[in-house]
Amino acid sequence: MNTTILIPLLNPNEPDAVIVAVHVHENQRVARGDLLFTLETTKSTAEVCAEGEGYVVGLRCAEGQAVRAGDLFASLAAAPAEAGENHPQPSLPDTPKADRAPSSLPADLRITQPALALAQQLGIELASLPIGPLITEKMIRERAAAASQSPPPATVRQIAPFDPTAIIIYGGGGHGKALIDLIRALGMYRIVGLVDDAVEHGGLAAGATILGAPILGGGKALPDIYAQGVRLAVNAIGGISNIQVRIKVFRKLAENGFACPALVHPRALVEPSAALGPGAQVFAQAYVGSEARLGYGVIVNTGAIISHDCTLEDYVNISPGAMLAGNVQVGERSLVGMGVTVNLNVKIGTGVRIGNSAVIKADVPEGAIVRAGKIFPETG
Repeated sequence: MNTTILIPLLNPNEPDAVIVAVHVHENQRVARGDLLFTLETTKSTAEVCAEGEGYVVGLRCAEGQAVRAGDLFASLAAAPAEAGENHPQPSLPDTPKADRAPSSLPADLRITQPALALAQQLGIELASLPIGPLITEKMIRERAAAASQSPPPATVRQIAPFDPTAIIIYGGGGHGKALIDLIRALGMYRIVGLVDDAVEHGGLAAGATILGAPILGGGKALPDIYAQGVRLAVNAIGGISNIQVRIKVFRKLAENGFACPALVHPRALVEPSAALGPGAQVFAQAYVGSEARLGYGVIVNTGAIISHDCTLEDYVNISPGAMLAGNVQVGERSLVGMGVTVNLNVKIGTGVRIGNSAVIKADVPEGAIVRAGKIFPETG
């Protein structure tokens, strides 16, 4: 029988944490007391060790990943896993979101205690850190290293004044095109251009255009763009096949000093009592109902309906035409496909994938996959 290894709750008031190091790999044999992973919150850092012996199977977490208390890290099995073998996933407990940073810090800044201490030691201005993602010690070190390698602005590169209307789009695919049109319809921002990593691999040419917007380069161009006075960015990586790619883009933008504003198409309807987190995107003909809450980086695509009192956690992707009834809760990193219908009061766990046109009538556990066109739970 497998023994599950769950993310521990280090602080009753702070269920959110970041995996800063993973010390094992899939099918590695460990003994009692062997180090498994290092966990960091805003208050403390902890090294989590194995409470028994066995083989690590079903490894779910990676370095830099945001997690919550009760999330599955892996399981310990008596034998290595066979290729393609699946392991049952426990459901997430209901836990509140982490508290905001203390009042002595900039409003809404989320930073771990070790990262805060390091930032103060290195003289990094807390006000210069991005709002939204949890700032870790690793991110502070990377920022300090980048600053030390940059040429002195006074002699080599002048930093242009901040332009509050200037914005870039990271990603030049179909989602990027939709965002170009959304931003132009808003009339609030000036699109400086697009950033796409395909430039660095020869898939796109810097200087080419997409819908008239120039391609500025790959991710390595972000420091130069920042120096031009641009501080706003939009993540145009949908992450349908791999949500971690979208999350990495958010992290890269944050590490380079860019903030991601929430964007609502002028032909979408968001009720005044609804709340949208940074980086949220609501497309044309979508509806977000009364007291609904959208977390960081959520996508509500064309024609989707998010009814009253729904909660969409960070990085949730709601595809075109999906319909969520009232008080539906969707765990972070979950994907709801096109034309999906979700019944009243249903809870969808973290990391769930629901295929197009499925009908969801009951709670869906963490990590589950509901195939396209299916009714969940299946009957008969």
